[in-house]
Amino acid sequence: MQVTPDQLECILDVSRMLGATDDERAVLRQVADCMRDVLDAERATVFRYRPDSDDLVALVAHGTDGRIDEDPTPIQVPLGKGIAGSAGAERVVINIPDAYADERFFRGVDEATGYRTRSILTVPLVTPDADELIGVVQVLNRRGGPFQPRDEGLASALAAQCAVAMRRAHLVEDRLRLAQVEQSLDIAREIQQDTFPTNFPSPQGWECFGWSMPAEQTGGDTFDVAESTDGLHLLVGDATGHGIGPALAVSQVRSMHRMAARLEAPPMDLIRHLNAQLHEDSRSNRFVTAWFGQVEPSSNILQSIAMGQGPLLLVRASGQVDEMDADAPPLGIVPDLMIDEPTCLEMGPGDLLAVPTDGIMEALDAQDREYGCDRMVDLFRACRDLPLKDLLERLRADTEAFHEGIEPADDRTVLVVRRTANSR
Repeated sequence: MQVTPDQLECILDVSRMLGATDDERAVLRQVADCMRDVLDAERATVFRYRPDSDDLVALVAHGTDGRIDEDPTPIQVPLGKGIAGSAGAERVVINIPDAYADERFFRGVDEATGYRTRSILTVPLVTPDADELIGVVQVLNRRGGPFQPRDEGLASALAAQCAVAMRRAHLVEDRLRLAQVEQSLDIAREIQQDTFPTNFPSPQGWECFGWSMPAEQTGGDTFDVAESTDGLHLLVGDATGHGIGPALAVSQVRSMHRMAARLEAPPMDLIRHLNAQLHEDSRSNRFVTAWFGQVEPSSNILQSIAMGQGPLLLVRASGQVDEMDADAPPLGIVPDLMIDEPTCLEMGPGDLLAVPTDGIMEALDAQDREYGCDRMVDLFRACRDLPLKDLLERLRADTEAFHEGIEPADDRTVLVVRRTANSR
């Protein structure tokens, strides 16, 4: 393959330019320009291969005036279809001296723009090291007539270099996007963590404590403790899944719970509005399990409403443990509640109610054994006289030891409330 001095200079310039930037759009523009200029053609279009959809999509192209069109007409070509798709699927150069004589040629773009395509050289962009299809470049209308065999060889040599540059730029862009996503998730985690209580009120006769540990940067669990003149308002919520979507769902629940506490709304009123709103907003396969509790100062009654959340563990001062199931389906599944009143739990001095999410009980060890409710019950029974903060630290340490270094698959949250021994 003979290369003219002008072509050699252009190729060297291309090599320097492709190696000088990792900006994907800039690399794509350079690929289009170099293919057009080295082959002395009028226009070029660069397609990127998308493995997920198994097709080619045009990302940059020269307009009818020969300048790069930053917003080309959307063109998607299934791999194996048409000229570009065939070149990509078969990994061969396709040289068409007369476009209108080839039945694979699509005339729609010419008819829409008034441009006349005469000759086409279509070259697959394949990395020589990994034999990976990166895309296809299509060059139109060589000025000296149809493309020649020497043009095919020159284009193939350039294509390998362009494919490497495109892959490198795409990987860099992916890493930058990932870094931006990670940064956004870190911010989202901070925002969510800031919603978790750090100061736990102790109204007369009661105390509470809790923690939440998301499996990812953000989690689908939440808990809340809010104090108002009518008592202590408590919440544990668990949206299906974990990550950004469930975090938004439980944040909505937590926000409405906090507002209801400020307005001193009755628990059943809050839950009716929450359920109706979530049912209106949520898809059918998304829901939130939640537990709501409320106690009045100096009262020995804890009002409990478990919407799909269970079991709840009521650990009596005597050591007796009652496991209580949910009162009704999770929030958002049906438009109307299936309960009219909260469950009233009479709490004696030293009695404790623990509300864990399933991420604790369903956690697996290296042998795929569940942490389970029995192990948690034994721990609460044995440690029920400890300060609540120490009790939950024991639970955290025990679950960590149980995991044996395996990353938890689900968010873990627990809230405990206890009637103190010196209450009236």
